[in-house]
Amino acid sequence: MGKLEAKNIEKFFQHDGKPLKALGGVNLTVNDGEFVCIVGPSGCGKSTFLRILAGLEKPDGGEIMLDGKKLDDTGPERIMVFQEGALFPWLTVRNNVEYGLKISGIPEKERNEISNRYLDMMQLTQFANSYTYQLSTGMKQRVAIARALVMDPDVLLMDEPFAALDSQTRDLLLVEMQLIWQKTQKTIIFVTHNVPEAAVLGSRVAVFSARPSIVKKIIDVDYKRPRVAEDENLGAYEKEILSSLRHQGPK
Repeated sequence: MGKLEAKNIEKFFQHDGKPLKALGGVNLTVNDGEFVCIVGPSGCGKSTFLRILAGLEKPDGGEIMLDGKKLDDTGPERIMVFQEGALFPWLTVRNNVEYGLKISGIPEKERNEISNRYLDMMQLTQFANSYTYQLSTGMKQRVAIARALVMDPDVLLMDEPFAALDSQTRDLLLVEMQLIWQKTQKTIIFVTHNVPEAAVLGSRVAVFSARPSIVKKIIDVDYKRPRVAEDENLGAYEKEILSSLRHQGPK
């Protein structure tokens, strides 16, 4: 039994008045403390699957299990980081990071102590009193990740959080994300369309088929960390991922 299990997840959407099957029975087990990346063709339902894991959408078939218990709704044990950080521009960086803690009734002194740890981890300490609209896109994503981590979730769900970043900023955050994962030992499920990104980050990479999606292949990335995007030794893993993506269609 894994930390988080998706069992035969199905999802339908209405298209031209007819049901369109997006997820065709996805099965995925993620172990405690594992970093799993999900890749697949555009429109295959990767983000939909992640939202189902978060409890933001309901599956039309199958079930999600966390520590052996069925999940039916959202919960503090799963926090999601979106492609666009969804930050509050009228709040400072610190207040954005502490927002969930404040809603949970954590006293201010304790909130500050917790947020200081993650502000430092994400190299945001000197920007704590800045407003998020004053920050670059990359810095905003740092804030979004810090805001998720302060809630100490069992599972961190990340939906293409680096997609809008320039390559230099993304490569820097790829290294930092690995260090954060190793330091926090969080279970992370990370959706990306970027194959090199998946090879750098993932302990395993789950390749989704074209719609209706299933998990076509699981690829173990057994390579030293921290990894960097320019490491040519990751090329073999990237080729294996790309090969799985090219031969599309559920088996």
